[in-house]
Amino acid sequence: MRKLTSIDEFVGFYDRLVTDRPVGVPTIVIPAGTCGQASGANDVIRVAKRELLSKELSDSIHLRITGCHGFCEMEPSILIEPRGTFYPKVKLKDMPRIIDAVSNDDVVEDLLWLDPETGKPVERQQDIPFFRQQVRTIISRSEKVDPIRIFNYIENGGYQGLASVLNRGNPGWVVEEVKASELRGRGGAGFPTGLKWEMLAAQRNGNGKFLVCNAHEGDPGAYMDRSVLEGNPHSIIEGMLIGSYATGATGGVVYVGDEYPLAIKHLIIALRQARELGLLGENILGTGFSFDINVVKGAGAFVCGEETALMRSVEGKMGEPRQRPPFPTEKGIEGKPTVINNVETWANIPVIMEIGAKKYKQIGTKGNSGTKIFSLVGKIKNTGLVEVPMGTTISEIVYEIGGGSIDKAAIKAVQTGGPSGGCIPASMFDLPIDYDSLTQAGSIMGSGGMVVMDEGTCMVDIAKYYMNFLKSESCGKCYTCRKGTQRMYEILEDITEGCGTLEHLDLLEELAHVVADTTMCGLGQTASNSVLSTLRYFHEEYTEHIIDKRCRAGLCKDLVGAPCQSR
Repeated sequence: MRKLTSIDEFVGFYDRLVTDRPVGVPTIVIPAGTCGQASGANDVIRVAKRELLSKELSDSIHLRITGCHGFCEMEPSILIEPRGTFYPKVKLKDMPRIIDAVSNDDVVEDLLWLDPETGKPVERQQDIPFFRQQVRTIISRSEKVDPIRIFNYIENGGYQGLASVLNRGNPGWVVEEVKASELRGRGGAGFPTGLKWEMLAAQRNGNGKFLVCNAHEGDPGAYMDRSVLEGNPHSIIEGMLIGSYATGATGGVVYVGDEYPLAIKHLIIALRQARELGLLGENILGTGFSFDINVVKGAGAFVCGEETALMRSVEGKMGEPRQRPPFPTEKGIEGKPTVINNVETWANIPVIMEIGAKKYKQIGTKGNSGTKIFSLVGKIKNTGLVEVPMGTTISEIVYEIGGGSIDKAAIKAVQTGGPSGGCIPASMFDLPIDYDSLTQAGSIMGSGGMVVMDEGTCMVDIAKYYMNFLKSESCGKCYTCRKGTQRMYEILEDITEGCGTLEHLDLLEELAHVVADTTMCGLGQTASNSVLSTLRYFHEEYTEHIIDKRCRAGLCKDLVGAPCQSR
């Protein structure tokens, strides 16, 4: 791998890759993210390689290993290009038949996905409802690239955005373009990305500035950032390079939980390849622009998803939030101005540079542009990653993409935003998903977790589950968070064990508001959402537990029989 020393060399290198790329050669694409590997994708890959070699088809049929394509429920799966044939839940014994079919430009019909309504096989991936209803600007790029092959990323348009902004030579234009796109941070708060960049660019600091990619994903059931980092790490690197050029940042950090080994592996390989090719480090493409990225592995503390706690963890200190102001754009890591965006935000930057802010803003709704990736899990037929335009309704995601309830039980609610989010009842599923509408409904966007619950779910038990998680993960710096979450959990536990009173409900609501109003960081301020939303929308379930000693879902078995030992 020869280091590229100019923009012209990069353009020439890209042209050679595109020219030399075989056209029309059938390609077997096997997604091998964490979900795919857990389902047996590695074994499928081994059998595919063996069959291609033994049948001497390696030149006429190509094999590409990628990250997750999103339809995790159907892993291990295979996509055949250019036909677009999709095979779900592939078994090892199926591979010889699939390869024979590919070599003959044919299809194995009995292995195709079956439409549950008509019972007929559907060949093309784009015709399957799960895929058809989405707008996949981020996930679709993961289908096209092998995450550990930088040439694969470049021949599909990778680093073109970086080359174009370096060639333009106007950092201020980049900031204005991101502002014009109206991209909001995908980490949860939804702060305008361009405005944050503008604040950093305005800082004059001779000691340097930092950019941080927050890949710390601690919400139960959420794995959007992990999948993007596993499947297309170069998109995050390119996004951070563009951000560095725009803001004058000199150092970058990707903060990722140690529980994501595959994402870390792919990221480290991608960083090494980018440095070797001259796209990262000193004097990038001979322009005099320098920027490098380090990986910092976190220990998994939930609170380190909060930006000030994250910065302390990067510095090697205990992950505790601090008061703001000063904001990170003024004083961040090592006292230097710092901007923190999450994985999905950074992955959107190359997209904006490619299609332009005007076109990007046409996706989504006013003030909430672009797409959002959700991890759809729970009591739903089609679990996986869903990428839809902002403003898509909950109903469209749950019923049209997700396929509805997994069994005969009706869907009762969805939890958005993880433990810090709220539960939205089925009666409100026409709600368009954006930052503002979810906040008004008593929930948050969060990083994008969406847990679907059916009638077999007890909402009091759900509130208790999330409060147990939050009290355990509280850093303890704020007394109201440390003791408030503990006391809310104890009250919820009393209610599920038959020791609750109606006075407990008033105390629980009052306590929830106190915690929300008096804690310092965003995680503490949203810790009460699960309690307040379930009290708001499912109050009758609380009263049934207290007065009738009855749990609709039949989950709270200690309501009757056991002696009451109320706290």
